[in-house]
Amino acid sequence: MFGTSLHRAVLLVAVSVTFLDAQAPPPPGPAPAPQRRRNFLISRDVPDPAAVDRGKKTFVAHCGFCHGSNANGGEAGPDLIRSALALNDEGGDKIGPVILNGRPEKGMPPIHLTTDQIKDVAAFLRGRQQAAIDRGAYKIQNIVTGDVSQGHAYFTAHCASCHSPTGDLAGVAGKYDEAALQSRFLYPQSRTIGQRAAGGTGPAAAKSVPQVTVTTPAGQQLSGSLEYIDDFDVGLRDSSGEYHSFVRTPALKMEVRDPLAKHEELLKQYSDADMHNILAYLETLK
Repeated sequence: MFGTSLHRAVLLVAVSVTFLDAQAPPPPGPAPAPQRRRNFLISRDVPDPAAVDRGKKTFVAHCGFCHGSNANGGEAGPDLIRSALALNDEGGDKIGPVILNGRPEKGMPPIHLTTDQIKDVAAFLRGRQQAAIDRGAYKIQNIVTGDVSQGHAYFTAHCASCHSPTGDLAGVAGKYDEAALQSRFLYPQSRTIGQRAAGGTGPAAAKSVPQVTVTTPAGQQLSGSLEYIDDFDVGLRDSSGEYHSFVRTPALKMEVRDPLAKHEELLKQYSDADMHNILAYLETLK
């Protein structure tokens, strides 16, 4: 009896050890290879600068007379920066046959380049494609080209009822560069519904929030910041922070006051000259 119990105990331990061995994680293997870092534009690597330079020289000498020296297209050849064939090319696999065989039906003759030259041309085109889509590299030209006096006159006629050069706009040209300043008066960044959605609760955020006054069929009147509105409901937050929602029935009266409505209205009226003149004037408010 004792021997049988001992045998069972040993067997149980052996089974347990075998089970644990089966469940043990495998020994760590080699670390996975790091993923190749991708760059902007069609998720492909930036080509070797030396290959791009060689490819540009080859391209200008053999292709530039039709496609332009920067591959933007010319009188006889299309723009290759936006060409679907060139965009799908990998190391010359798509453009290579076209270069070597030409397209006689479209007036393109065969061009005899070596395999390495084709790869360099492909690198040049890839570099041009990536440069074209890199918004961070875009340099804004001088946009302060308007007439200050005409800008002042336009501001006085259309903007002075809400803004003051010695009040809210004092020193505004020192706070923003020219492009940002133009963007802010054309498209106010705080154009939102709801003070919280405007990005804060300070005075600047509160000024941009539409206000609404609702009068119920029973005559009760509530005012506050417009938080929500559609064809069926309207919601507001009163001065104490309490939220109120109403069903928009014909008997419900509602008055919305949007402090940025004038900006939307003017955006439909500005001429190019108006925009440049206003910016020229605002740039004087250092």
